[in-house]
Amino acid sequence: MKLIIRLLLNALAVFILAHVLDGVAVDGYVGAIIVAVVLAILNLLVKPILVILTLPVTIVTLGLFLLVINALIILLADKLIDGFAVSGFWTAILFSVLLSILQWFLQSVFNEKK
Repeated sequence: MKLIIRLLLNALAVFILAHVLDGVAVDGYVGAIIVAVVLAILNLLVKPILVILTLPVTIVTLGLFLLVINALIILLADKLIDGFAVSGFWTAILFSVLLSILQWFLQSVFNEKK
């Protein structure tokens, strides 16, 4: 149940950012849910491989290269999903940073009290 709630919150974040940022477009609520699911799968399968392969560069840049990896994941999702479009690399970096902040905020607001 928590996984479904997190995916729906991530879809909400994607939908909000698609309306706020000019270079990002998503086709409706269902498209945002598909983007959230695909991003979760890419972050689970592809991102760890990229992090391991680029570990020396990440260490030299003190972790800032992880922003580039996140942008590449966003651009890969753009290529895989027809109803999702990101205009460029810098837009993908901005979308990635804002998505992380918005996901953190939404999950802290809707977090269950123990």
